[in-house]
Amino acid sequence: MAANQNLSYLFETSWEVCNKVGGIYTVVSTKVPNIKKIFGDRYFLIGPDVWRGKNNKEFVEDKELYAPWRKFAEGQGLNFRIGHWAIEGNPIVILVDFMSQIVHKDDILADFWEDYKLDSISGQWDYIEPVLFGYTAAKIVESFYTYQVYPQEKVYAHFHEWMTGSGVLYLKKKMPQIATVFTTHATVIGRCIAGNSLPLYSELSSYNAEELSIRFGVKAKFSMEKLASIHADAFTTVSEITNNECRQFFEKPVDVITENGFDDAFVPKPEKFEQARSIAKQTLIRVTQALLNQRVEAKALFVINSGRYEFRNKGIDLFLDSLAAANKDPKLDKQIIAYLTIPADSAGARHDLIQRIQAPDYDHPIQNDFSTHYLNNADQDPIIQRLRLLGLHNAPEDKVKVVFVPCYLDGKDGIFNCSYYDLLIGFDASVFPSYYEPWGYTPLESIAFGIPTLSTTLAGFGQWVQSAYPNKQMGVYIAERTDLNDADVVAEIACFLIKLTMADPATMQSYRDNAYTISRIALWDNLIDKYSQAYEFAEKKWEVDKSLLNKVMPRMASQYTPIVNTQPEWKKTY
Repeated sequence: MAANQNLSYLFETSWEVCNKVGGIYTVVSTKVPNIKKIFGDRYFLIGPDVWRGKNNKEFVEDKELYAPWRKFAEGQGLNFRIGHWAIEGNPIVILVDFMSQIVHKDDILADFWEDYKLDSISGQWDYIEPVLFGYTAAKIVESFYTYQVYPQEKVYAHFHEWMTGSGVLYLKKKMPQIATVFTTHATVIGRCIAGNSLPLYSELSSYNAEELSIRFGVKAKFSMEKLASIHADAFTTVSEITNNECRQFFEKPVDVITENGFDDAFVPKPEKFEQARSIAKQTLIRVTQALLNQRVEAKALFVINSGRYEFRNKGIDLFLDSLAAANKDPKLDKQIIAYLTIPADSAGARHDLIQRIQAPDYDHPIQNDFSTHYLNNADQDPIIQRLRLLGLHNAPEDKVKVVFVPCYLDGKDGIFNCSYYDLLIGFDASVFPSYYEPWGYTPLESIAFGIPTLSTTLAGFGQWVQSAYPNKQMGVYIAERTDLNDADVVAEIACFLIKLTMADPATMQSYRDNAYTISRIALWDNLIDKYSQAYEFAEKKWEVDKSLLNKVMPRMASQYTPIVNTQPEWKKTY
């Protein structure tokens, strides 16, 4: 980076700091060790204190950390907790009590309208709450800068997704000497188009984002997202496919594409890998046999689809269709056991299944049963409905069996009682035929375990792999997907799965080795420089803005220079 690392601070704000919701949690948490190599203990993460002071197992409070500054900030009316995130790298974390700003809500929104024409009129609580969070996070950065930072030191403030965009806008006006970065992981309008079954890609250039934001009731969110992308010193996204959306919807391409990497600390070491895989496979076999009261063939292929419950966007529909196609294919002569580990409206572990895990009764096979946990409103569940429509019954004569796990695998679900990664390692293949997927961590996590995986050209990850490995291969198979070729993709997935069932052990191992090799290019060690580029770009943009102001409005440009600090040296201790 251009700046002296020892004289730089980085504040990174995300709704998913110490708060696992989706893929951004993985992005932020796994790159911590690499970011700390750049900024050391001058790296701060800011997240929402959604626990309101209660215990959060990922957060370890340290009331002595930066105690003088904290006292100063509290005197400014800012409420937060400071400590460390209990993950690799043990970074400093500030959890923000943004609700303390609710009394100022109207004034905050009015100021944003006056300064930026941010249209918050239609914003409901799912808009107001994030705006308060981003705003309060920015005020905390401002407070730290005022109290702690010397003129020769540089500060970068990085904000993720529209939910923190208010932080960008606040600092742009109040503390323009702080270089800001804004990252969108998926655009508001893109997700709406895809989620409403409209053709996103073939019609992209024809869409008017302003009109669509009104049509879909996301005017306020879109307004925030667009303004943050415009006013940040550096604007980034995670893939070229999402950059195309930014170019159309914001009329502005990103400055840097920061592909999502991963840290493979969750993968067992070689000496423990096969044991972990064996334990996971036995767990899968045991639960499947108990759910269906049917034996699983010794050479059955276990395949997984997982992630958020976005039926079309994640390609869950096509995955189920491909299972039905494979089940009818005469070439399939081995069992395929398909798992969907997708959190849904579940209500705890099934007591009858727990009993059968101990003593399955193979003389009385069960069919038309899919879920490992009680499922509220099962008749209205899209997965259950699709399985029945397709004629996938889990009957004894069916070669394809389907198991639906509608809960988070957090180690205490009552059936598996292990983490997602502890179970993932036992699968033989994974399929993620996404329609809308700005990146795609689930396939990346799969190949890190050497699991042959299918993704699509409409996933950022799929496009990225295809650019590095343009030839078709079974380790990481990229299916061509468009707005109109669902049937072709279904046939391709079915063919992929059947081919895996036909592979001998040596061939299957070559697929696994290929998947693992490709995963290496996505390690943060190979991608973290993109973040350095983004911060360097933000710094250069800030320097250009300051130079222009010096020429046009010398008096106004003075605000870009930190006030010389007259506080005693003890203020730097913590």
